Amino acid sequence: MLHLDVLLLIYHFAKTCPGHILEIGAFLGGATIAAALGVRDSGKQKALVTIEPGGSIKHERLGTRNILRDLERNLAKARVAEMVTLIKDYSFTPAAISAVRRTLGSDPVGLLIIDADGNVQRDTSAYDGTLADGCWMVIDDYAGPATNLKIARARAEVDALTAAGSLEVLGLYGWGTWVGRWRRSTPPVHR
Repeated sequence: MLHLDVLLLIYHFAKTCPGHILEIGAFLGGATIAAALGVRDSGKQKALVTIEPGGSIKHERLGTRNILRDLERNLAKARVAEMVTLIKDYSFTPAAISAVRRTLGSDPVGLLIIDADGNVQRDTSAYDGTLADGCWMVIDDYAGPATNLKIARARAEVDALTAAGSLEVLGLYGWGTWVGRWRRSTPPVHR
């Protein structure tokens, strides 16, 4: 779950960024809805692709027996379901990568939202050819308890990408969400 200030940033980036929006890990759709409202208010044609494998989660406030069912209900309730291309898969499968590329065509991604399993390098590598230089990046679970393996992995991978010059930090927001930009070191490769 993302903090309100992160959702406002996602709305703003989706509204103002050139290019499409790609989200990895939609869960119940808070960021998806914020991005869809930003796209709607932009008045421009932008694809919004979200990848979510589904499943269930036990949590005191956010628990669900069926993530995909609840995600689809939330998108419909917010009246943005028709704006979202939902890929029901893991982000790293060849089928998901191919579906994203088919949906986006040769146009770049201007906003990438990652709120999945902490494997940031895997996901940025999988979609590198689609990310515009200067693409806004919102990566959740960067800061928090070092004992949380997802947070520890995300932090280590974001820090490594930043040290390599692939990421440029804007700041930390909400409950530990990293926000910054993608910096391309090589020309895009469209597969």
